[in-house]
Amino acid sequence: MSREIRITPSILNADFSQLDNEIKRIADVSDLVHLDVMDDVFVPNFTFDFEAAAAIIATSVLPVDAHLMVANVDEIAVQYAEIGCSSVTIHAEATRDIPQTLKNIRTAGSRSSLGIKPNTDISDYEHVIDDVDMFLIMTVEPGFGGQSFMHEMMDKVRRTRILIGDRPIWLQVDGGISMKTIEYALDAGADTFVVGSAVFNAPDPAAMVVSIRQFATSHGSK
Repeated sequence: MSREIRITPSILNADFSQLDNEIKRIADVSDLVHLDVMDDVFVPNFTFDFEAAAAIIATSVLPVDAHLMVANVDEIAVQYAEIGCSSVTIHAEATRDIPQTLKNIRTAGSRSSLGIKPNTDISDYEHVIDDVDMFLIMTVEPGFGGQSFMHEMMDKVRRTRILIGDRPIWLQVDGGISMKTIEYALDAGADTFVVGSAVFNAPDPAAMVVSIRQFATSHGSK
């Protein structure tokens, strides 16, 4: 069954000293740019504080898919929506009031997304599905780029696809996605792919995005 494919390169493995240029390199061939915001509290790594993230969002030539791996996300998420992110992901494990925070993201003008860590059961969040525009299934433990793809997460992706049914909800996977692993996620039902090191460690990042999209589109139409 044919489905729309979205490729969202993550700048986690890009050159932070010239992010504007790194984003421009893949802008013409990507749907969004994935911005990993880590606070060294919810995950054991730090990337950007709000001011630094806001500067990236303000200058990005691509719509921004903000992935908030932070504590106290209920208060922070709406700020990312208000400054223009196309999509804002909160983590189920870090959010006190998931339904209200998802609604606040939507009200502020962004797509609302719920992230699920590897050890979290998607079935625990079926009750918030009407507040969700995208589910993000982590295929690595959040915190660092370049980790190995967790094949055992494909069952969760399949169960999420069944849960979504005919609803216009995107199903995103993040972690270890490459030309070698995307087939497994496609077969499980994912349609939106965060690709980090496979893109920005390639000699030609844009060409890699094109190759991944071409494969995903042709494979997803089978």
